[in-house]
Amino acid sequence: MTAAIAGLGMTEMGKIYGRTPTQLAVEAISRAAEDAGLGLADIDGLYVNPGVKNDTDLRLQSSLQMRHTRLLATIQGFGSSAGQMVQYAAMAIDAGMAEVVACVYADAPLKEGKRAGAAYPGQARAMEGVGSLPFAAGLKAAPERYAVAARRHMETYGTTSEQLGAVAVAARQWAAMNPAAQMREPMTLEDHQSSRMIADPLRLLDCCLVSNGAVAIIVTSAERAATLRQPPVHVWGWGQGHPGYVNRRDSEFGLVTGAAQSGADALTMAGVGVEEIGVRELYDCFTYTTLITLEDYGFCAKGEGGEFVASGAIAPGGSHPTNTGGGELSSFYMWGMTPLSEAVIQARGQGGERQVADHDLVMVSGNGGVLDFHSTLILSPHPKTR
Repeated sequence: MTAAIAGLGMTEMGKIYGRTPTQLAVEAISRAAEDAGLGLADIDGLYVNPGVKNDTDLRLQSSLQMRHTRLLATIQGFGSSAGQMVQYAAMAIDAGMAEVVACVYADAPLKEGKRAGAAYPGQARAMEGVGSLPFAAGLKAAPERYAVAARRHMETYGTTSEQLGAVAVAARQWAAMNPAAQMREPMTLEDHQSSRMIADPLRLLDCCLVSNGAVAIIVTSAERAATLRQPPVHVWGWGQGHPGYVNRRDSEFGLVTGAAQSGADALTMAGVGVEEIGVRELYDCFTYTTLITLEDYGFCAKGEGGEFVASGAIAPGGSHPTNTGGGELSSFYMWGMTPLSEAVIQARGQGGERQVADHDLVMVSGNGGVLDFHSTLILSPHPKTR
């Protein structure tokens, strides 16, 4: 495997009004190219994640004034799309289909004067048929459907709301050290427990942010990346896992996710063990998602995720630094680009106050639908030699 991430571009995040997703995507890609020391004319491949409402599509090529593009596609794996785009870009580069591939996600759901809860009014319709459980036809909103999964984990393993709260508190502790994070104010477990219920057992502080913004990366060959402006972030391994759960009594929905398959495949491709991973950047649309992903990747035993996160393992100073930028819970919500962007920063050693010393191997997760789609990446600042 010879691909590397050579550029990272991020716009401002949060309440950024008056700009379309396409405009934000153009800015992010332009910043990513500049970050790598490349011009837009050097990009000959483009992968676009169109988001829930398909606000950004192949016409982004025209907005970027790209000509004679060799590789062009939308990739829709919902929250797993960022990881998938890197995988497909790496394969395309390895096959000689393109030399420099930009991958981007942009969104602008927040509207001035309107509450964040109204940001995705068409989400239920857009996601119809995507969710894991046919019986959940009456559970249209994401918090409601993730609440079903979280409750099953609680009933099966004794996981508690306080343990979910430990995930939120750890994310906020990391976000306090991230200048780009939307939420940097201190949070205590008591704050979490007193936040209003959104969908039992998920409270407000169990839920991710809503953000306007865009993130883009540049993928190229490891050989070319070594000649560019930034330290290369090498792609060592990847995997995908899509459980396809249905309404059956023997379904493992809520107990096992696609992370179990995609994580194992990524580790095998990378030729490393889970115990060698120094940094974990996990998709955390809800606190429960972090907890179960840690279990499925093998950082703790199945059913022991609650105790694991409550021990402080994933917080600053803990044994398993996780979501070091604050994640989607406290930093910003750009689907799978949130964990991927922080993984690039950590692998480069550019995390500043929050930089993890052992960043030789970084594991990145993406989760889409309602635990339906999963992608995993193993990244490293070092060329793959195994």
